[in-house]
Amino acid sequence: MTQSPNRRMGRPRAVTEQAILDAALSQLDTGGAASVSVRGIAAQLGIAPNAVYTYFPNKAAVLRALVERFLGEVNHDRFADRQMPWRERVEALALELRTRLVAHPGAVHLLLGGPMDGPNALMLRESLAGVLADAGATADDAARASYVLVVYVLGAIALEVAGLDHADLTESERITTRRATLDTISTTTYPRTTSTAATVAKYFTTEQFLWGLTHILNGLAPTPEAPAR
Repeated sequence: MTQSPNRRMGRPRAVTEQAILDAALSQLDTGGAASVSVRGIAAQLGIAPNAVYTYFPNKAAVLRALVERFLGEVNHDRFADRQMPWRERVEALALELRTRLVAHPGAVHLLLGGPMDGPNALMLRESLAGVLADAGATADDAARASYVLVVYVLGAIALEVAGLDHADLTESERITTRRATLDTISTTTYPRTTSTAATVAKYFTTEQFLWGLTHILNGLAPTPEAPAR
């Protein structure tokens, strides 16, 4: 029996913005930002590319939305908890971002490669500046300090992600592997590196991440006698 050309072949598959971003994240995790494409997203979801364009005008918009989604998942309740010391609130944020981004390495480059000017990005800075103001910083100093912290946190995570050749290894296993590599380099050519190999091997660890953060917070901590710059 011949089917009438006017008869519908079936309802088009429904798609949501969330589903599109889930597919984009899957591509991002597999091959980085370069692998994300509207056609690829559509193929993965079994829809036409035009269905993706209903929500996002182009690939850049998809990537910006992914950045916003990552930042929107940050727990702002910690920022609002003034019973928690301000340093602990900053550390909680930094560790949460590190955990989320190390799990999705491609997202780090999205954060560093484009403007962080969406609502969630602005709220993150607003909340961070609020914590620093609670610590006693002036409005201008809190704004500058929040920028310094964002640069450190994202920069440290980016270097860590770039150095994770074996993402499936535990932190202690990565230390062992990195130490074994350091043990092969020349002690004559690189005496300072080889003599501190046990420390250098821990560069991509929570211990090192918090060490750097602690020293930055020590420098940023408001003090009455600190001269204006």
